[in-house]
Amino acid sequence: MDVCGAVLAAGAGRRFGAVKQLAPLGGRPLVQWAVDAACAAQALDEVVVVVGAHGDEVRGAIRPGRARVVSCAGWEEGLAASLRCAAGAAGDAAWLVVTLGDEPRMTAAAIDAVVAAARSAPADVAAVRGRWGERPGHPVALRRELLHAVGELRGDAGARELLARHVVLEVECGPAEASVDVDTPEDLRGLTS
Repeated sequence: MDVCGAVLAAGAGRRFGAVKQLAPLGGRPLVQWAVDAACAAQALDEVVVVVGAHGDEVRGAIRPGRARVVSCAGWEEGLAASLRCAAGAAGDAAWLVVTLGDEPRMTAAAIDAVVAAARSAPADVAAVRGRWGERPGHPVALRRELLHAVGELRGDAGARELLARHVVLEVECGPAEASVDVDTPEDLRGLTS
């Protein structure tokens, strides 16, 4: 069973006020943390990193390891464009496992746990997603049969509405405070204090 991981890192980070993907955290660019977690996940057969805004800068600053970096031409549209790009890059993979480039505390263990649940999920389960405390979040594994519907997504919205129409299995990945996304410089400072 082929499983493709995708790190979505194409956004402009307007709320951040700078190139968010490259903001320094612990001696590495912010996005590098997510790339490293995906590359370390043993359950992923392939990893893609989707870039868009500041794509050349991000591509030049990260160490992709075993990941393949792909450019999302329509990144200005928002998250839906990144998801469509990731789905296209996944090819014939049985599952696409989505993580975000602004979640530096994502772990390979969380990704592997979601993939393990996806591999053993009943056929009616369209997606498997991580749960952090009481909050659903990433990683999100989408079954191949659901990827055609990803192609219909538009705008700056992820797959939340799509998942609401399908059977989704949730996997406990850790406490809520372990799942932090960075939207502002204050969020980043909160990780370093």
